Amino acid sequence: MSLVEERSAVVLSQEDFEELARHAIRTNEALRMEFIGGKLGVKAVPDGDHDTIIEWLARLCVQADTGWWLYPERGLRVETYRNGNARPDGALARSGTFAGQGEWASTDGVLMVAEVTSRDGDTNQRDRVEKPRAYAESEIPVYLLIDRDSCEVKVHSQPDGVRYEQVVTVPFGKAVVLPEPVGIELDTEPLKEWAR
Repeated sequence: MSLVEERSAVVLSQEDFEELARHAIRTNEALRMEFIGGKLGVKAVPDGDHDTIIEWLARLCVQADTGWWLYPERGLRVETYRNGNARPDGALARSGTFAGQGEWASTDGVLMVAEVTSRDGDTNQRDRVEKPRAYAESEIPVYLLIDRDSCEVKVHSQPDGVRYEQVVTVPFGKAVVLPEPVGIELDTEPLKEWAR
């Protein structure tokens, strides 16, 4: 049984998780761990199309505001109930927001988090169920999910501390607005090429 399959059986404190994650990074750079909903999870290592989508999104964000940066794989402390740790594929914030912070940073100043679905068996639970809840609890204004399985973009906004009150879903190829504080329109046509 893999760590992903055993994730519901592992019980750790946030401090124990952070120590385990530090050790895992020192011994295996390809291992990307998260701790959401009190459960240990392992993210799949991204493929080339996944990386290209994040590159595309980063360029659009920086073009919209040169003071922004899309931080890839930025460790964030999320959730109010059980304390959690997530590594979104991208965390949009002002340049310098995370200066002086360690591997796991506060979500203060994060404008948006972005996730691109991976080709693993846990992506449904992780990206579509657990992370929207964790990010809403952390009151991150916008959660962008680029879902390569359904070929859709989901824009979650208006967090109420429990969930996102607004979710807009569009198929790849249509334009979608990322609401304030991001306030940019994405033409999702290029995502069709990287959905495979």
